[in-house]
Amino acid sequence: MTREETPLGLTRRARKINRILAEFYPYAVPELDFENAFELLVATVLSAQTTDVRVNEVTPVLFARYPDAHALADARVEDVENIIRPTGFFRAKTASILGLSAALVERHGGEVPARLKDLVLLPGVGRKTANVVLHGAFGVPGITVDTHFGRLARRLGFTDLEDPVKVEHAVAALFPRKDWSVLSQNLVFHGRRICHARRPACGICPIAALCPSRGIGEMDPVAAAALGKYELAPGREELREHMLAGKTRRELRAMGYALNA
Repeated sequence: MTREETPLGLTRRARKINRILAEFYPYAVPELDFENAFELLVATVLSAQTTDVRVNEVTPVLFARYPDAHALADARVEDVENIIRPTGFFRAKTASILGLSAALVERHGGEVPARLKDLVLLPGVGRKTANVVLHGAFGVPGITVDTHFGRLARRLGFTDLEDPVKVEHAVAALFPRKDWSVLSQNLVFHGRRICHARRPACGICPIAALCPSRGIGEMDPVAAAALGKYELAPGREELREHMLAGKTRRELRAMGYALNA
């Protein structure tokens, strides 16, 4: 909240920002490739401290060999480490995905639970990962506070809090529950493409007029455009239709759409 802004004013500004970002990023969807809840859960754990692009390069091999929790729970540690090595921190990640797979088998018959309280008890799964899975696999609204979301929430004046759980609750209070997941995707997309950590591209930002941090980055439109990483390619309305029709990200890439920054 800015110094002279009322709580009502903050709520209205925050919701307007989300509407503008939704129009600017009509293709904003989770950028991890997955076919089911198990694949999304594992891919989200692997995405820590690396890019979704890198994760998407290794998961086809991983899931071809270990298609479900039962198979992955019985995998050899060395074999899994060799597959996911490119994602970094591969030993810790291997321990997490083998552990969560074993827990799924033991506690849930190999199925991914659709409740937050069950997901966060799995090895390597916190609230962020749980909310990603709940929304992406089960359609349950949730706010996913990663580094991009937290950075933008503070820059936009939604909150000045640092703790991810406190940020989640503070921002959630500004929006209807049905908007939580879309908001998360919009802020993450914007953080990756324009509102970068070190040098935001303020000169091409569609919400600059509503941002109390406007001017901390590059204001010159030409210079800012060189910093931006966003898609405004022809055919984005067709892309939206394909997504609404249920096309997977792998299918969309095969059709020629570039979905990752």
